[in-house]
Amino acid sequence: MAYHPANADFVASLSAQLPNGRIRSADARYLAEPRGRWSGAAAPVALPRTTEEVAQIIRVCNAAGVAVLPYAGGTGLVGGQVAPEPAAPLILSVEAMTAIRSIHPLENVAVVEAGAILADVHDATQAQDRLFPLSLASEGSARIGGLLATNAGGVGVLRYGNARDLCLGLEAVLPDGSIWNGLKRLRKDNTGYDLRNLLIGSEGTLGMITAATLKLFPRPAVQGTGMFVVSDPSAALRVLSLARDIIGDGVSAFELISGVGLDFLEATLPDIRRPFDPHPDWLVLIDLGLGAGQDPQALLTDLFEAALQEELVADGLIAQSQTQRAQFWSVREHIPEANRRIGSVSSHDISVPLGSVAEFIIEAGQVIGKIGDFRINCFGHLGDGNLHYNVFPQEGFSRTDHMKERDRVKQALHDLVHSYDGSVSAEHGIGRLKVADLERYGDPTKLAAMRAIKAALDPNGIMNPGAILR
Repeated sequence: MAYHPANADFVASLSAQLPNGRIRSADARYLAEPRGRWSGAAAPVALPRTTEEVAQIIRVCNAAGVAVLPYAGGTGLVGGQVAPEPAAPLILSVEAMTAIRSIHPLENVAVVEAGAILADVHDATQAQDRLFPLSLASEGSARIGGLLATNAGGVGVLRYGNARDLCLGLEAVLPDGSIWNGLKRLRKDNTGYDLRNLLIGSEGTLGMITAATLKLFPRPAVQGTGMFVVSDPSAALRVLSLARDIIGDGVSAFELISGVGLDFLEATLPDIRRPFDPHPDWLVLIDLGLGAGQDPQALLTDLFEAALQEELVADGLIAQSQTQRAQFWSVREHIPEANRRIGSVSSHDISVPLGSVAEFIIEAGQVIGKIGDFRINCFGHLGDGNLHYNVFPQEGFSRTDHMKERDRVKQALHDLVHSYDGSVSAEHGIGRLKVADLERYGDPTKLAAMRAIKAALDPNGIMNPGAILR
């Protein structure tokens, strides 16, 4: 499809239809993504402040055949927010739309604009003694619109679900510039097709999310955190099962951490306090959120003793204060930064059925070992089967030494994931990075339906062209 560039004449025409200051040249932050593997073509950026302005911008772009590149916090890891082509799209950013429109504590609901930063939503809902449980490392810069557009996961999925599960309604602008007013605060609404869930996870290819109605929850009265040393991922899964038996729904997060990840922290971020010396091969981080009158330390102690009796754990620590709890979580939250500093040959956001996790990790190591001599840092959200499986060079070598093996590593691992009936994109989305993967592993009937939906809603193909679908 041929696109009209967002050139000087187009920008002048669009600017005349908007208040002053809404269009400017894009600086470097709009043209790159966190891993540095994608860069965008020079383009203007639009900064609307209202949904009506978003609609006007998209109407003009649709009429002129100018591609629209939706932009939120820019924290995505699959290239969905940068476009090498077509030349000079219009970057449409929601960063000026940051209002917390309303909070309804009795309903456990908040209505927020798409540009609201996740950490600010946390602060606003906490002030009303409520919890918005979506939590991830980039929450200081990730914005609600992007989180919903990618169906973000994070550490609380085990208890609260993905972003999709935390949204009751949306306001969005469709590719023809029409506004869908779907910000209902209802828990039950069976009035036809679920447009909300169609737009969530569509990565801006079907429309532009401008606001959302979010589910809130009571804040846990007490919290607790423990770190247990386990012999292997199979033992970790059995500890998870015990935790659910003993504690029930009070388990908020259950994270798997490898000794390689601890080694990387020691090498790159030595100020991060690590819980065990020497580093164990595997450990789990368990987080509890409980009601008043419950004792998280006692429950974690009961869990440890039960796991010790079954020879599933070898050592453990239970946080005795909020400071120590924060130190435990700091280990988990800084592993991605340590990975970035080491420099991976190939990084993977995958999921497999929970019962297959342990077997998969063993087989994946064997598959990667046949390609070359690598270090593997496998960690992630064990409670929902989401693994971050990252392959690194051995000490003394860099990622550039293994560029020839990179595609082989990726395909071998993704082929293995597919053989386990897993997903090659667990929580980061498809973006531009995994378009070929979706074509390779996706169900043909589903792909045909996706293309039909795209053609119906966006016949001119202006919304984030090249993301998800080629």
